[in-house]
Amino acid sequence: MDDLLVIAGKQFRSRLILGTGRYRSTEDMLNALEASKTEVVTVAIRRLPLDRPGEKTILDHINWDKYTVLPNTAGSKTAEEAIFTARLGREVTGSSWVKLEVIPDGSHLFPDPVGTLNAARILLEEGFVVLPYIHADPVLAKQLEDLGCATVMPLGSAIGSGQGIHTAEEIQMIVAQTQVPVVVDAGLGVPSDAAEAMELGAEAVLVNTAIAQASDPRMMAEAFQLGVEAGRKAFISGRIPKKSRAQASSPVEGMPKQG
Repeated sequence: MDDLLVIAGKQFRSRLILGTGRYRSTEDMLNALEASKTEVVTVAIRRLPLDRPGEKTILDHINWDKYTVLPNTAGSKTAEEAIFTARLGREVTGSSWVKLEVIPDGSHLFPDPVGTLNAARILLEEGFVVLPYIHADPVLAKQLEDLGCATVMPLGSAIGSGQGIHTAEEIQMIVAQTQVPVVVDAGLGVPSDAAEAMELGAEAVLVNTAIAQASDPRMMAEAFQLGVEAGRKAFISGRIPKKSRAQASSPVEGMPKQG
């Protein structure tokens, strides 16, 4: 039976979403997308040279027949800026999907919960499919789900830090209470981090810097794909419970007794 990721009624085979920023070249980016087997790629609308109409952008290099383009509002410091960017992204791409980011402080890049909630409410009223980036806050995640967001996207650790998952308990809480897909976004540094996120019950992960800045982005993209696949299979298979004491794996019954 196919194990598909479903977001807003749309089905995907891949559970690895890729960002398109910070690659050293367009060739590196395209090779990584191919190797990762991703089907969804995010694009920062505010960082496109839209004031220079004749200049090619990332959108001109991406195969739109192969990938679902997910505009994001990266660079927005307020709810108002994020709403404006989402509207611009819909005009540029023709897509109502938006990865919502409201990040007021560039020193830590943590999302603004109030701004995110307010922006999500307005964008949903305007017919957007909203995928909000949030801190791993179960209360906020539930509020956004109740508003009608298509996913919730809690961070593993700070954006671009490569520190891995510092929010495992909170992610598990969000997974346990949430009916929409949980996508772990930010902080993943190596494929084992992606595997851990999937083992926690996340439906997908979003990775950018760890692949884009790797010495070999293509190989790292492939490695992350394998990590996601392994973690998902481990979660579905059902891990053994943790025990406080050792338990022999070899049978003790039927063993010959001395003397």
